[in-house]
Amino acid sequence: MPETPPETSPKRVRRLRYAPGKRPRSTPPGGHIPVMLREVLDLIDPTEGGIYVDATLGLGGHSSALLAKAGPEGLLIGMDFDANAILLATEKLKATGNPFRVFQGNFAGLEAAFSESGVDGCDGLLADLGMSSYQVDDPDRGFSYRRDGPLDMRMDPTKGKSAADFLGTVPEKDLVEALATIGNEPDPWGVARILIAARDKEPILRTGQLASLLESHNREWKLSKEKNKWKSHPAIRVFQTLRILVNRELANLEHLLRILPWILKPQGVAVILSFHSGEDRLVKKAFREGLASGIFDSISEHLWRPTFQEKLRNPRARSARLRWARRAKS
Repeated sequence: MPETPPETSPKRVRRLRYAPGKRPRSTPPGGHIPVMLREVLDLIDPTEGGIYVDATLGLGGHSSALLAKAGPEGLLIGMDFDANAILLATEKLKATGNPFRVFQGNFAGLEAAFSESGVDGCDGLLADLGMSSYQVDDPDRGFSYRRDGPLDMRMDPTKGKSAADFLGTVPEKDLVEALATIGNEPDPWGVARILIAARDKEPILRTGQLASLLESHNREWKLSKEKNKWKSHPAIRVFQTLRILVNRELANLEHLLRILPWILKPQGVAVILSFHSGEDRLVKKAFREGLASGIFDSISEHLWRPTFQEKLRNPRARSARLRWARRAKS
């Protein structure tokens, strides 16, 4: 098991540079580029006849690569909350000609999926906690502050409360706490006051409406003190916070980390890609505790990040954080 990722970036971080007006904002329409695919395959090292799990199927980029190496005697178990993602990924998995099973649900359904598939463990598991490109690019899903649409944000639009429902009822104190602890928002009280005051006048039902409110709260967001250096949009942290809360993402991740040692076969490898510091802290803590207790015999000593070349090719990989753990022999 490699201790450091291939082609790790040098200690001095290079800032990505683009021609004026050419800074990429997203994956090309209709495109899907699986994040850190080479690293995932190197770590899990799928072999013919193996059983592998993609716990966040998405559009099937990672899972189809795993399944292709598992061969006709292997098995890929895929899971996703999003019914549309399952339909799209299924077509990609069929193209490999190898066996797979796909289930709709979150990490809590993994054990039932194993039982239904007739297996008691897997040789490798991937959980990519990021958003699929098609979800972000679809304004009707309400995930993007750049595209006006219903303020929904549910991974499964048929279940639970939308972001608009949540924002319309959450107490101010709870919103402040969430913005501070989940979103790392530097001005949680100020942002919460703006949103509470706005919803008292009219419901906040659309992404464009929410983004405009946040822009008005921070009118100088576009340029920092350094000439022509762009700051992050003031809506990023709020949108991320709402999405995590609406989909109970941290609670779901905690469940996966609890059951992970018992669904991995001896020497099985788990790889988790996170895109949020709170998620990464949970993974780091669980892996270190598992190593100390002897459940894992090795874990990533350092955080793995995408190479400079990958970030240039796929802008949505910029914030990816990878950690891995290998189950002990017994």
